[in-house]
Amino acid sequence: MVRWETGATERLQVAALELFTTQGFEQTTAAEIAHAVGLTERTFFRHFSDKREVLFYGQDQFVQVFLDGVDAVPSPAAPLEVIASALRSATAFFPDGRRPYSRARQTVIDQNPALQERERHKLAGLATAVAGALRERGISEPGATLAAESGATVFRIAFAQWIRAGEERSLADIATGVLDELGHLTRRPLPDPESA
Repeated sequence: MVRWETGATERLQVAALELFTTQGFEQTTAAEIAHAVGLTERTFFRHFSDKREVLFYGQDQFVQVFLDGVDAVPSPAAPLEVIASALRSATAFFPDGRRPYSRARQTVIDQNPALQERERHKLAGLATAVAGALRERGISEPGATLAAESGATVFRIAFAQWIRAGEERSLADIATGVLDELGHLTRRPLPDPESA
């Protein structure tokens, strides 16, 4: 009988991604993933509730690094200053060595509408959690939600750039640039609706 080995979660993730990439997400079974690393299907289900969870494992940690960044800023601080700190914290979760895995993972997600929906849900959950943390800091609505949704959008755009083929900049550098662009947009005067 195969024992529950240290590092099995990571081994299962790597094997699953390789199988999803070579034979397709729908065509890959949990048993095949487990057998690829010398484990049983039962062991697979000790680590993941289903094969989708292999791609979304660590979501709680992902949200927590954003929240840690929110907590790192002393009060009072402007909402976008807090979001900048959250983004800096989150980008540390994605070192450059993780880029190849992230690229392959995104390729699998892009080929499956249900996985795309799950990814959107993950980012929506992130924005909800960050908005709650901002409200706890005393940032009122709609500012808390606007800042949190903007932070999630900045992350999504920066992440998509980071995993593009040939991209070499760090996620932190890209996120800083995208956040700067958001800052430029918010400083531009709004058009007068009556003159339109």
